[in-house]
Amino acid sequence: MTGIPLRSPAFIIAVTIFTMLPLAANSLLARAAIGADAIDPASFTTVRLLSGAAMLWLIAVLSGHASAREVRGSWASAAMLFAYAAAFSFAYIDLGAGTGALILFGCVQATMWLVALWRGERPHGLAWLGLVAACGGLVYLMSPGLTAPPPLAAGLMAAAGVAWGVYSLHGRGSADPLADTAGNFVRSIPLTIVLSLFWLGDLTWSAAGLRWAVISGALASGVGYALWYSVLPQLSATRAATVQLSVPVIAALAGVVLLDEALTLRLVLAAVLILGGIGLTLFARSVAAGQ
Repeated sequence: MTGIPLRSPAFIIAVTIFTMLPLAANSLLARAAIGADAIDPASFTTVRLLSGAAMLWLIAVLSGHASAREVRGSWASAAMLFAYAAAFSFAYIDLGAGTGALILFGCVQATMWLVALWRGERPHGLAWLGLVAACGGLVYLMSPGLTAPPPLAAGLMAAAGVAWGVYSLHGRGSADPLADTAGNFVRSIPLTIVLSLFWLGDLTWSAAGLRWAVISGALASGVGYALWYSVLPQLSATRAATVQLSVPVIAALAGVVLLDEALTLRLVLAAVLILGGIGLTLFARSVAAGQ
């Protein structure tokens, strides 16, 4: 038995699927830690970014992407990373894991679409239908009602999605995304320390909360991003975006199983509209591009 070649389609598919698990785990870890008052959201953000910076720096150095003395990235990207991480953490005071992941992912994609439209890209046919469906699903999910998410928490997660969308756009064209991401995490540390100092009167620490925050930063973020960047060059842009459709689904199902969260009809219908709309848009773009 010769095994699977490291760059074979089977290997790439396996790594891609596996990579979605740590990315989805961030929502579960934040909800488990912050929702249970095991750690306050400011401290969770700080520990997550610190441990993520350490892990990404270590991976980048050991893999030859950056030297120990070099800090890549930019302050603009670091500010967007911090804004995403902070809003993400505070949103999970009241949001369920699945609902938060769905709002986050939908707003990331919406931000990138709006920027593409502003830059002159004009979708046609099915792409417009997908855009309308996805945006309608977001509006439906966040609209008032008995099962609607708390408005402040939903707004914070939407802001996190916008920040991550802008961060992703900043990173397009990076010659060394792993090293740049490591540098952005390092640059975000002063910002998150200021946040924790501002939140000093409401700090909450526990062994469990610190453990979840470190796992979120070092493994779900650090190792997760490193895995993603290892497989990303093997995927087309459309396939890379399409595979990420699984992240909110994984987070929602895991939230039901592991955190005893309710799988409401609103969440299911919104997920169908948002993820189906995004998938339809990606399909239309892939057909237009001949991918």
